[in-house]
Amino acid sequence: MSDFAGLVAIVTGGASGIGLATAKLLHSRGAEVAVLDLNPDGLPNDLVGIKTDVTDDAMVKSAVDTVVERFGRLDVVVNNAGISAIGDVTGNTDEEWLRVLDVNLIGMVRVARHALPHLRRSPAAAIVNMCSIVAWAGMQKRVLYSASKGAVYALTLAMAADHLGEGIRVNCVAPGSADTPWVNRLLDKTDDPAAERAKLNARQPMGRLVTADEVAYAVAYLASPLSGASVGTILAVDGGVHGLRLRPAEQNSKY
Repeated sequence: MSDFAGLVAIVTGGASGIGLATAKLLHSRGAEVAVLDLNPDGLPNDLVGIKTDVTDDAMVKSAVDTVVERFGRLDVVVNNAGISAIGDVTGNTDEEWLRVLDVNLIGMVRVARHALPHLRRSPAAAIVNMCSIVAWAGMQKRVLYSASKGAVYALTLAMAADHLGEGIRVNCVAPGSADTPWVNRLLDKTDDPAAERAKLNARQPMGRLVTADEVAYAVAYLASPLSGASVGTILAVDGGVHGLRLRPAEQNSKY
């Protein structure tokens, strides 16, 4: 498939995990792809890496300008950069709250702000924000992270309403628990990583975590010109965690 042929895409946080899977997929389908990341070293040669901190407005503007100067246009923005946090409402300091919101929410605002003048000139402009099912599914010890992703949910809908008339589609993908380096690092910090992974898999309706590639395909669907009628869409890729209520396996076998 070459639905992105001739288009130029930016993927923030694209040096690993879901971001890297997305960048590779978009390139394989014809796009020129620039990865904006704190550490873009080690990327495949066919991806352009630009060191960028999404909390630094000047760096974001410079990175976006560099992409347009190099490729002459900008068509797709994937706002994927983000960090997590663990704890209940008493578990994070004010500094942690400000840091997570700065990266997960305002970082997207900065990237979109500087990308919009270029996207307005594209015949296939699309922004895809990375949300999470915790934006609407209550999960323990995720108050700060959930609040940041709930804001991304609202941001996406408001942006979609604001920019549809300019020909810019805004959507978001909401993954469930994904098998990424970040999750693996969390598991590695536990006393028994293998046991914790088994318990995490057991909580998933499919019996496994979502893969980075599965999320990437959802991002590509929403970003593709072939999905021109998808606007303000919140696409869950969670293996049924939020929408399904399954009986235990031994009960399922009776029906």
